[in-house]
Amino acid sequence: MDEHPVDTEAFLNDIEGHLLLASARDESRAAAHRFTAPLDWLTEGQRAEVERRFQAEYLALARASWEHTATRGRELRAEYEATYRRLRERTLALGLLGLAICVAVGVVVLPLR
Repeated sequence: MDEHPVDTEAFLNDIEGHLLLASARDESRAAAHRFTAPLDWLTEGQRAEVERRFQAEYLALARASWEHTATRGRELRAEYEATYRRLRERTLALGLLGLAICVAVGVVVLPLR
């Protein structure tokens, strides 16, 4: 066995990335074929070149979409974390205020009994 610890999450993310890329490549090939199928006037060389360019553009668009999604996910995470932090601070402040009021009422009311 290897003595280096395996980062399971990173390993699974890598596998998922490879599977996603393989799927996108398969989709790009199928989409390119569907695109060129009705263009029966193309020679085989022209068809292959159009399909190659189509696939490259398809993969570039997919990559841009993935990057946009990842960026937006990081932005949303930062926003939600900031909102949660503010909510936690407000809850703590209200709890301390409530405790202070209870103590103040106890100090004022209990000696009157």
